[in-house]
Amino acid sequence: MSLYDYQVSLELSKIHPSFDALIMAAMRKADTNNAQLLVAAFPEIWDELSERYWSPKGLIAGEEQLNN
Repeated sequence: MSLYDYQVSLELSKIHPSFDALIMAAMRKADTNNAQLLVAAFPEIWDELSERYWSPKGLIAGEEQLNN
């Protein structure tokens, strides 16, 4: 870890992302070895990330687009 990583973690904590969102983001950024570890530790989150990744606009059955 570096000072930069620590400072970015402080900024991320200010926007109050959910734990699941942080894990999904980590999965997106992970190298192969770390991705395998994350998938093994959080298989349900991986399944949802994968399903949403391959779905139009990340929507899964029964969902509507959020208006942000």
